[in-house]
Amino acid sequence: MSVDMDTFRGFADQIAQLGRMAEPVDLPDDERVARVKAEFDAKLNQTRATYLESCVHCGVCAEACHFFLETGDAKYAPVRKMDLLQRHYRREHSPMRWLFRLWTQEITLDDLMEWQELVYDSCTECGRCMLVCPMGIDIADVVNVTRRAYARAELVPAELTAMEQEQSQSGNIFRTGPDDLRRIAAELEQEGIPIPIDKEKADYVLVTSAIEILLFKDALRAAARVMNHLGYDWTVQSCAFEGANFGMLSGYEDVQAKLTNRLMGAAVSVGAKTLIIPECGHAYPAARWYGANALGTPLPFEVLHLSEFLGREVRTGRLKLKPIDGKRTVTYHDPCKVGRIGGVFDEPRAVLQAMGMRHRELPDHGVMNFCCGGGAGNFLLNRAEPLRQKTFELKKRQTESVGAEALVTACSSCRMSFLGAADASGGWDRPIESLVELVGEHLGDGLGEQNGIERAVPDRSL
Repeated sequence: MSVDMDTFRGFADQIAQLGRMAEPVDLPDDERVARVKAEFDAKLNQTRATYLESCVHCGVCAEACHFFLETGDAKYAPVRKMDLLQRHYRREHSPMRWLFRLWTQEITLDDLMEWQELVYDSCTECGRCMLVCPMGIDIADVVNVTRRAYARAELVPAELTAMEQEQSQSGNIFRTGPDDLRRIAAELEQEGIPIPIDKEKADYVLVTSAIEILLFKDALRAAARVMNHLGYDWTVQSCAFEGANFGMLSGYEDVQAKLTNRLMGAAVSVGAKTLIIPECGHAYPAARWYGANALGTPLPFEVLHLSEFLGREVRTGRLKLKPIDGKRTVTYHDPCKVGRIGGVFDEPRAVLQAMGMRHRELPDHGVMNFCCGGGAGNFLLNRAEPLRQKTFELKKRQTESVGAEALVTACSSCRMSFLGAADASGGWDRPIESLVELVGEHLGDGLGEQNGIERAVPDRSL
């Protein structure tokens, strides 16, 4: 279950080269600025105008931001990340625009280049600042709008551009396609862990990712073991197995919709009742919150994050787990998009409890959990590495303060951020573990596909 660090470093080296793979798009400076303004115009609605009018610059949001807390640098205060949209709003749309134009400068290309770090490197759109804002401003939403404007102007950081370009063209990332999926499936078949690929009809569609195929192979192995153990009718679709959505992370709205629609269409085509998203934080909102919009109709199936699915199966008694040998003390890191945004908190904790673990909560946990520092694509950005290192130190202090022997999470991006930062700092004596991998190693006695007993599709009212 542990990650081979030589393999991890090799994968990290590939990520470090991503920027060189991006195909540059040549646009005149004035065209870039014009595109940003046009996107701002298109996305400014009543709700966002209220956000921009409501900010009283109290500074409370700064105390919620991991980047500000760990650096002490005022430029990382979340409110500053709204500045570009706010300036444009004041000059062009606010009721007092005639007055604001006297001293509010128009956006320039220099501004856009300066703020690129703030909206990509130093904002993971984790949403923590929104919870403490006395005015209820969703700063992450404002940052997301700004990212979409940057995408229109082709000003996305090169690493994210490279990923978006590859996924837009092939639907895959890291040059990992259907043949690689089939190769891994064949390997697991030899281990006695079949993965049914491209079934015409199935109750469950399991989504995976290139990161699991290339790096966290035990996560895919464990997920397959769970599905087979439960005896459910499931499949992985080779035309839509990739859960990551770099259209969403980079800001390319059309690519985001295209990729989400691919997943939704695959689930519809097999008549699925449930779509299971892998241990990937941003893949969850891309499917669950944007899926119906991409498909253009209410979803005829349920979208569950893998940790959510595991917790549900445990709590209904269908999934029995063996206690881990030697009672271990662990803590759980809630991925922001799954926990704070998606509300999945109790399910992973139920899984830890079912394995007999002593679970100790971090000082900031649940809805107030601190981000890993690598969310929203940050984990790919070379220049953001010092900021990720800072936020890891925060998580490291909190983990050690509660006496946890291991940090467990259910997001591959979080694991990569933590592993990279731990390696860069000379290592850490606490392992960073995957929830589904732990489950895959501790399946209890019970009915599974091996004894030929067919399971009923679970009651969705639970």
